[in-house]
Amino acid sequence: MGVLAVTEPFPTMVIQSHRGPYQVRFGGLFEGLEKGLNQREYLIIDRRVADLYSKPLEAALSSDSVLRIEATEANKSLEKFSFYVEQLLESGVKRDSTLIAVGGGILQDIVAFIAATLHRGLAWRFYPTTLLAQADSCIGSKSSVNVGRFKNQLGTFTPPQEILICPEVLDSLGRTEIQSGIGEMIKVHIISGWEDTRTIADHYRRLFSDKPSMVKTNWRSLEIKKQKIEVDEFDKNERLVMNYGHSFGHAIESATGYAIPHGIAVTLGMDLANEVSLRKGFIDEPVYEELHALLAPNYAGFEEHPIPKEPFFSALTKDKKNIGAELTLILLRGPGKVFRSRYPHDASFRSICTDFFERLPSAKGVSACRSL
Repeated sequence: MGVLAVTEPFPTMVIQSHRGPYQVRFGGLFEGLEKGLNQREYLIIDRRVADLYSKPLEAALSSDSVLRIEATEANKSLEKFSFYVEQLLESGVKRDSTLIAVGGGILQDIVAFIAATLHRGLAWRFYPTTLLAQADSCIGSKSSVNVGRFKNQLGTFTPPQEILICPEVLDSLGRTEIQSGIGEMIKVHIISGWEDTRTIADHYRRLFSDKPSMVKTNWRSLEIKKQKIEVDEFDKNERLVMNYGHSFGHAIESATGYAIPHGIAVTLGMDLANEVSLRKGFIDEPVYEELHALLAPNYAGFEEHPIPKEPFFSALTKDKKNIGAELTLILLRGPGKVFRSRYPHDASFRSICTDFFERLPSAKGVSACRSL
């Protein structure tokens, strides 16, 4: 329990899955790609990452077996996959080929879905280049694909053979992208319990400037998630608490046209979930205030962004985790005591959410003083 001592070489984490074990390694910048691609390897890369790291990836990018993709939600739509598959087949992809994904969560979704379906299954490796992907989505096997206007409605559980995390790529991310990734880190630390919650609260400001603190917290985040996904890989029971903050967060993303980034929307979603938990008597005021003091700095800069209420409630009712007319919500009785339950979408619930949104601008003072 607790944080990892930073050593060289970085340690390896082994994840058990239905397709066998796969490993997570921390290493140097795009380690293993510096000499180019091996025979039967095909690189699928975020176009922005390819441009940004054209020098260290020069040997790999010079190959004919490279597919560059703009990492947008539109390019994660099912309608785009025929083009991707045609390009790969024309490049000679066979059943014994290995796909290599370099990018963030969108690239991960695209490559995992292709790997699950092309030739009825291909091996793949992943170099996550965003903090969101490094600290959360890279493990757990999930992929999600959009269909028309419906987000993340198709998907598979297809783990990579290996995940190689390069902490150095975080240097190219802006503060908002780091905040977004930290949102998912905070989520799993609260799910774990008070010790981890208070550890990340104590280290929060250092995460933006101190690489060892970031690596330790990244490792601990994956370690906590590993405990959930190994007992419930297919998201039926224990793993469902990992959606803490996400039903509200996804609705915030949708209502704002994705102007609020995912991890920051999830941070807001956790604060709202805690508000609901407080108003329903699951937690008391001191617990709420301590968690709010951790969460508010991580949505600093977005407190005054308008969140249209009716689009928010409409998106919330369409969440795929809902059953019938009731909302499926992840609430908490305190850190380490996160639980799933169902609630009516009634006037009382709408009032709690509306009160929260109306008070949001007042969180600016908390955010400013704690993010200095």
